Amino acid sequence: MAEEQIINQRKQKLRNLEEAGINPYPYSFDKKHNAAELQKEFSKLKKEEKTKKTVTIAGRVMIARVLGKISFFEIQDQTGRIQLYASKETLKDYNKLKKIDSGDFIGIKGTIFKTRTGEITINIKEFELLSKSIIPLPSKWHGLKDDEIRYRQRYLDLIANPEIKETFVKRAKIIKSIREFLDERGFMEVEIPTMQPIYGGANAKPFKTHINAFDMDLFLSISPELHLKRLLVGGFEKVYSLAKSFRNEGVDRTHNPEFTMMECYWAYADYTDMEKLTEELYEYVAKKVLGTTKIEYQGTKIDLKAPWKKISMIDALKKYGKIDANKLTDKQLQTELKKNNLTLKPFNRGLAINELFEELVEDKLIQPTFIKDHPKETTPLCKIHRKNPELIERFEPFINGWEIGNAYSELNNPIKQRELLMEQEDLGRGGDEEYHPLDEDFIRAIETGMPPAGGLGLGIDRLVMLLTNSKSIRDVILFPTMRPENE
Repeated sequence: MAEEQIINQRKQKLRNLEEAGINPYPYSFDKKHNAAELQKEFSKLKKEEKTKKTVTIAGRVMIARVLGKISFFEIQDQTGRIQLYASKETLKDYNKLKKIDSGDFIGIKGTIFKTRTGEITINIKEFELLSKSIIPLPSKWHGLKDDEIRYRQRYLDLIANPEIKETFVKRAKIIKSIREFLDERGFMEVEIPTMQPIYGGANAKPFKTHINAFDMDLFLSISPELHLKRLLVGGFEKVYSLAKSFRNEGVDRTHNPEFTMMECYWAYADYTDMEKLTEELYEYVAKKVLGTTKIEYQGTKIDLKAPWKKISMIDALKKYGKIDANKLTDKQLQTELKKNNLTLKPFNRGLAINELFEELVEDKLIQPTFIKDHPKETTPLCKIHRKNPELIERFEPFINGWEIGNAYSELNNPIKQRELLMEQEDLGRGGDEEYHPLDEDFIRAIETGMPPAGGLGLGIDRLVMLLTNSKSIRDVILFPTMRPENE
């Protein structure tokens, strides 16, 4: 039967119910049990054994077989599925079951028994329609395996593929355990503004909006960094934010324009302290959520147990990319860029090393690895390396070939910070859409005095991907950013 015919039939059933004085959308139902609990509690019943225990349950009808004298249903709640049985001999309102379709929500009161085939089943004594479904559920063997439909209509995905719920249950546990880890170590969670007059904290293209009350443009936060550092200036010593960030950039398997990030700042610490914090956090979360640090991601076995491997960017490029940047002239580096189809205009030695690293090394970093001591040109917010003025005290942790975070010994010299951000302003005037703008109030804050500190940012979505073995970032975001449906 065509979907339009089914919809028309259901609308007619809806009208018939209303004309009969039955509210097809009542206000509440006293649900006392759930499917998984009942399946577990009565699993040891013998075949065809009956109980006198009355249970009350509600859920969505997934299968409806209304016959002449007996009927079977299968309902699904948040925890799983359970079978229902009705007999014309024992159920007073048996004929009203014909008004129930797959997709409807119903409430049931009944007793438990086990069928001859071993199925835990509820014998319906009373039932109530809780919500009439107009649009029929899609066939499990058609649209529900289509990623486009799954991501765009997540509610259908969760109905037809209930195992998907487990991914988001784990996501909630991951975020909860991150908070537990940081709270136990004396960090305080704070909120930063999502809309900001000046964006900052990363090199990224922002989303722009407008506030009518002030007739001014605002930007969605690309990072909480500069606001969290202001709090260090104000006297807080351990702070973190676990919130959305927004970057107007590409969309692919590991990137979504709206994503979740944890950033924390620790006064009187440096990037070596943040290294330890990172590997301990990953180990803690994995054990808390999975009970082990050993995971398998898309066929690759990975161990998150601390300590992680540490290697400088220069040494990693030499080991994995067979390029010893310390021995190459600028001209030779340009030749290497060209050889690998990379362009960098204007040429910059530090950025060239970074580009070659990204192209030749990143995908080889499968086991947890800290890439340390980047060229000084890669960020304006980090302290110069205490042993090499051409480098900065920065690391990026990598797992499965992905960069999963970023950390610094934070720059707190206001003179140097102004100088570096002014250089970024010049890049912006030169057409770089990902330049870091000069934030005068941020400079004023650290001119007031900011303690030495270590800072760390971690991408939560990629962490969830790893711990749930999800192939795409869209699999771990309930409502990922999508093109308009008509496109």
